[in-house]
Amino acid sequence: MSLQAFALIIFAGVIHAGWNIAAKKAGGDARFAFFTSLLLIVFWAPLAWWVGRDVVGSWGWQAWALVAVSGVLHLAYYVILLRGYRKADLTVVYPLARGSGPLISSLFAIVVLGEEISQLGMLGVLGVVLGVFLIAGGPGMFRLRHDPQARLRLHQGLFYGVVTGIFIAAYTVVDGYGVKVLLLSPILIDYFGSCLRVVLLSPVILRNVQEAKFLWQLQWRWALLVAVVSPIAYVLVLYAMQSAPISHVAPAREVSMLFAAIIGGHLLREGDRMVRIAGAILIAFGVTALGLG
Repeated sequence: MSLQAFALIIFAGVIHAGWNIAAKKAGGDARFAFFTSLLLIVFWAPLAWWVGRDVVGSWGWQAWALVAVSGVLHLAYYVILLRGYRKADLTVVYPLARGSGPLISSLFAIVVLGEEISQLGMLGVLGVVLGVFLIAGGPGMFRLRHDPQARLRLHQGLFYGVVTGIFIAAYTVVDGYGVKVLLLSPILIDYFGSCLRVVLLSPVILRNVQEAKFLWQLQWRWALLVAVVSPIAYVLVLYAMQSAPISHVAPAREVSMLFAAIIGGHLLREGDRMVRIAGAILIAFGVTALGLG
């Protein structure tokens, strides 16, 4: 992995951890996903026009099909992630989602796409996985059997984290194919996917317009923050995919958990901070090994 790609991933990790903390604080559902997608397409419209003005007209059915599939996968990922944040702790859902998704997508890239990874790279993947386990609670997860409410909250966090991770793996592979094989602009993939999400989520808003207006008044600031910064994080990752293998980029994205463990653990006061910081350090070592490998 080049130094430039590695730097893009580190910067994206900081941004990604930040907007996930904002989404957790908002406590929103599918309507929050609609708010963020709508604000995103308004705010980023000038850039999308500038990038796509001479390109979009030449897109064939494959490009539009990929954008449609990507948009649906991102929608499912975001709605499930938000539900997980309402049901469980961010410091359980977030690391499991971020850890399981890249692990699946890396294995897919290696087995199906034929990408290669060295022994050092494999050690890096294992370091990321072990760090995810520690951030999610480590051995302390097994001491909750005497507390039904805490156990239920943990189980929900595990479930939503893994399901979210599956969708992360799916859209990582699809979007990676878009930028590496179809040579589509990462900015346009993300932007048109957001446009599709607005269309698909409109019935949720129309079902109860008055309640949607009330939620808008409560959540628009968080939605605006997510809309402005979240595309930056993912577009940086897609640019990194253009020059580095998916099997390296996907696990390296887990550096965002280092920032989530420190910042999110402090702001949200969730879990054993020292265990989670230890997990974050393991992830840092894993990412370094992966980059070198």
